[in-house]
Amino acid sequence: MLSEIVSQYREVAAAPLPPLLDEEVLAALGSVPRHEFVPLERRESAYLNCALPIGHGQTISQPLVVALMTQALCLRPGDKVLELGSGSGYQAAVLSCLATEVYGVELVDDLCVQARERLRRLGYSNVELRSGDGHLGWPQKAPFDAITVGAAVDEVPQAILEQLKPGGRLILPLRGSRVGQDLTLIEKDHAGALRETFLLPVVFVPFKKPAGVAGPRS
Repeated sequence: MLSEIVSQYREVAAAPLPPLLDEEVLAALGSVPRHEFVPLERRESAYLNCALPIGHGQTISQPLVVALMTQALCLRPGDKVLELGSGSGYQAAVLSCLATEVYGVELVDDLCVQARERLRRLGYSNVELRSGDGHLGWPQKAPFDAITVGAAVDEVPQAILEQLKPGGRLILPLRGSRVGQDLTLIEKDHAGALRETFLLPVVFVPFKKPAGVAGPRS
């Protein structure tokens, strides 16, 4: 899986991403047992470079996309990261190898409970998960050095932008003119101004709101 990720990353990486994956990102991907984060009936496919269903209409992301999103955040020791749409907890585990604190929000309570227990069992002690509406972020833990969103949005929730530190980075699949979404890096400078950079086209499941809460109008 890792050799395929390295090869494909070289093909798709464009500025501001470096042409090669950082060794720390690659080591993090290599250290996380992906088979632990997929359903038992999917374990034979756990190390294929593809997304896999994890139940409740959700998926575990393609390892290449996890690598790209993690690389784009430029994490350093001491960083505090927010992950929205934590799913099975796979990307939270990868992020925890690079950052000091990882906080995750997952809408589906069953997935959140399973992911929390899984991360605890595997020893990822610097990850904290809760169930809830990811559009609201986690204001009690803000601000964050980096934020990643694991599901597709039509527009960036204002609450999320407000929880990103000046100098921080946000990566998410954002609806664009293409089929699917644009994986987009948003950088907030120290004056609070935002800069968006398109990285590559992707296809993610929608970033859902709790039942009964209307989404943004097109």
